[in-house]
Amino acid sequence: MAAPLLLVTLSAALSLTVSLLVAGCDPVSVVPVPVLTGLLLLLFWILRRRSGGSERRVCVLVLGDVGRSPRMQYHALSLSRHRYRVTVVGFLDSKPHPSLLNNERITIVPISEVRGVQGGPKLLTYVTKVVLQSLTLFTANPPGLPAMAVVKFVCFLRRSSFILDWHNYGYTIMALSHGPTHTLVWLAERYERFFGPLADRNLCVTAAMADDLRRNWGVQATTLYDRPASIFRETPLELQHQLFLRLADSYPEFRPQRSSGLKVEHTAFTIRDDDGVKLIPERPALLMSSTSWTGQNHFINEPLKEQNTQCVRLCVPGKGPLKDHYRRIISSMSLDHVKICTPWMEAEDYPLLLGSADVGVSLHRSSSGLDLPMKVVDMFGCCLPVCALSFQCLSELVKHEENGLIFRDAQQLTEQLQSLLSDFPTSESKLRSFRRNLRSSRGQSSWDQNWDHNVLPLLKNTTC
Repeated sequence: MAAPLLLVTLSAALSLTVSLLVAGCDPVSVVPVPVLTGLLLLLFWILRRRSGGSERRVCVLVLGDVGRSPRMQYHALSLSRHRYRVTVVGFLDSKPHPSLLNNERITIVPISEVRGVQGGPKLLTYVTKVVLQSLTLFTANPPGLPAMAVVKFVCFLRRSSFILDWHNYGYTIMALSHGPTHTLVWLAERYERFFGPLADRNLCVTAAMADDLRRNWGVQATTLYDRPASIFRETPLELQHQLFLRLADSYPEFRPQRSSGLKVEHTAFTIRDDDGVKLIPERPALLMSSTSWTGQNHFINEPLKEQNTQCVRLCVPGKGPLKDHYRRIISSMSLDHVKICTPWMEAEDYPLLLGSADVGVSLHRSSSGLDLPMKVVDMFGCCLPVCALSFQCLSELVKHEENGLIFRDAQQLTEQLQSLLSDFPTSESKLRSFRRNLRSSRGQSSWDQNWDHNVLPLLKNTTC
């Protein structure tokens, strides 16, 4: 009852104030000060009053698209597993995981993006966007810069605890497009450094980030490593064949290289005969490079040109700002032994394709140097060895010459791919070794085990 009453009262107060201002009246001269004071006190009492029920409640605030935020979806599922009533607030640009949608203890509250003044200086756009977001946050619209401050304020009013999960530093991401010396970046960093430490509990994604938060921010954070969801695993051969057949309907890269003349069901990688589905001995190598189509994609161009003997199919799903630009570059390249596919994958097909691939390529470079690529986590869940672009804390995830290889430039990537794919598939001893190591480490700590060990103790000492 408290939430509807709050919204009705707040709406009435705002509507009355706006109406009086439009009419040219001073609200205070029309409505007595004691009445306004009483109204504000009533709102404060409603917000501070805790629910009489015994159910524990948590709001998971996603500052982005819920469907493309696996870590926050996993948080919600873990909370519901421990009998918390969960409200997930965020954008719904893409479909969340079915386990989230079908969970009776989880409610998703969609929000729409607030835009600032379009045109004019970028500073004006950001300032007006922040102001509008701050005002609409009372109706659960939290994206953008004001989130930490407003969430802290609401937590104070509701006598709730504020747990902040640091995936990265927002100002470092902003610096990628505006430059590190831009005024907006300077303001964003000061804002983040002031309000970030006000959280009651803190989580982060790497030990390096925990150390940086402790030394430079005065924040004590618990490291919660990302783990792959159960849907990311090696794909059985039958499912691989079915997937390749579906993809072959739209993408010629998955079709047979040449017709066998036999009435059998086959793709570029698999064939079904009387004995069942088999891998084709002379099949090409299937590379996966999940990307957001940003400036790092140039790393893959030179290695592809150097694949002069081994047949390769490179699959690059995903979407991003430079996708069309790179597709034009790809179409202009003369590649005799390489075919490139840039499909849009259904959510349920993406893990199947990862689990069918031979090598993964990660071009992720952290803006802060302190976060890890979730796409590599998913690849490792599928026991897929990777070649990954080096940055500061990557070694917390990718162990060079153990579960993959780390490269610093296009030349190193070229040499690594040539080494891994030489005489593929007849000779792939290094890939087999990497897969064995990934299989042996896969079951060591699941997301649920990791979450129960690191996050659940924090919740027992907070007010929910």
